[in-house]
Amino acid sequence: MGEPNRSRLLDYAQEAVAGTPGPPEPRRSSLLDYAEAETPERPAAEARPGPKPGVPPYETAVFVPAHPRYVDAVDEDGRPVRVPFVVYELFEHPAQRTAAYAFTTVEKLVDAFGEAQPWVVTSIGPLAEALGERGATVLLDPRVAPGRHNWQPADVAAYAREVR
Repeated sequence: MGEPNRSRLLDYAQEAVAGTPGPPEPRRSSLLDYAEAETPERPAAEARPGPKPGVPPYETAVFVPAHPRYVDAVDEDGRPVRVPFVVYELFEHPAQRTAAYAFTTVEKLVDAFGEAQPWVVTSIGPLAEALGERGATVLLDPRVAPGRHNWQPADVAAYAREVR
C-alpha cells in the first residue's frame, strides 16, 4: 500500500535536530495516486442496487419546508448567545402519518406553501433514512390542500428581528 500517513511536522523537527538547513523537498501526496488510479471493477453482487421504478436516486436534491429556530446558550466566555439552526417541518398526512414534504423544484414548493415558506435543499436518500428511523416518511411533490399558508412575510421578518 505504500508509506503510511505521518505528520510533516516530524520532518521539520528531525532536520532541526540534525542541523540540516531548510525544509525537505515536499513529497507527492498519496491522494493524487488514488485520484489518478482507475476505479476497480466491482463484481455485480457488490454493486449498489439502483432505485426502484418511480423512486428518485439516493442523491437527488429536493426542497423541503423547514423551520428556522434558535436556542439560547452561553459561549466560552460566559456570555449569552443565540445559536440558530433549522429543522424540517413535518406534517400529518392521512395515509402516511407523519411526513416531510419534499419538492423537486422550488416552484412546486412555493405553489404549495407560498413565497414566505422557509426551506432547505437536501438529498432525498439521507432525508428518507433519517425520517424512517423515527417512524416518519417523505412524500415527494405532494398535493397540498389550498388554504392559509403557514408562513407569511411578516412571520419571516419577525423571526429575523428576534434572532438579531
